[in-house]
Amino acid sequence: MANRFWCGECNYKTPWAARPEGLRRQIEHYARKHPGTSPAGHIETRRRASGRRNGCLLLAAGALVLLTLVAAWRH
Repeated sequence: MANRFWCGECNYKTPWAARPEGLRRQIEHYARKHPGTSPAGHIETRRRASGRRNGCLLLAAGALVLLTLVAAWRH
């Protein structure tokens, strides 16, 4: 699952990354741009699995093959 950390002081956001990497980048940002301020903001979570699109593609391909077989059987 990927996360993106948003700064609570400015418009900075980390790239999508695993939670430890995103947290590290947010802490580095605060040290550089907002020294002496505790990291704040919110965390955005990307819940969609990257392999989910492949599953839909396989389902569509299977339906197409099934329709082709049914059409060939009826002729």
